[in-house]
Amino acid sequence: MQLAEVEEKMGKAIEATQRSFNTIRTGRANPALLDRISVEYYGASTPLKSLAGITIPDSSTIAIQPFDQSSIGAIERAISMSDLGLTPNNDGKIIRLNIPPLTNDRRKELVKLASKYAEEGKVAIRNIRRDGIDSVKKQEKASEISEDESRSTQDDIQKLTDSYIKKIETVLSEKEKDIMTV
Repeated sequence: MQLAEVEEKMGKAIEATQRSFNTIRTGRANPALLDRISVEYYGASTPLKSLAGITIPDSSTIAIQPFDQSSIGAIERAISMSDLGLTPNNDGKIIRLNIPPLTNDRRKELVKLASKYAEEGKVAIRNIRRDGIDSVKKQEKASEISEDESRSTQDDIQKLTDSYIKKIETVLSEKEKDIMTV
């Protein structure tokens, strides 16, 4: 495993953590809240954004307009059964989700959830580091690289790990600030 490959995988771990953060409610309407919702559509689990246009008419409302009006019931069921805790309002053509303001306790719970997602991202980065270092040690053992090259590459992988973990902590602090802002 080369250094560029390790860096690419760590970048993907950061992106995955960021996507997880985007699914956390902050008290403002955000279409990313619906990214994880899948709808049972003609026997197949289909992502909501493939079935409907999602708009934000104001800061506390999400409007979902299905491309196929017959899917409106299935979309409404999927939202109701999700872990969002939002009640869909259906007028026959558009489903509206009103985002209520968050209570202080709920904000604290969401900060804990964000911390959990950040920790998962850090674990993923550490696993990538471990795989990279194992790969370098195997190359050294097979006499493909010298001991000095091995040490140098392991140090570079550790520096990358430290910088990516710092990036996750920065993104986490931004998300915590976003959640706690009323």
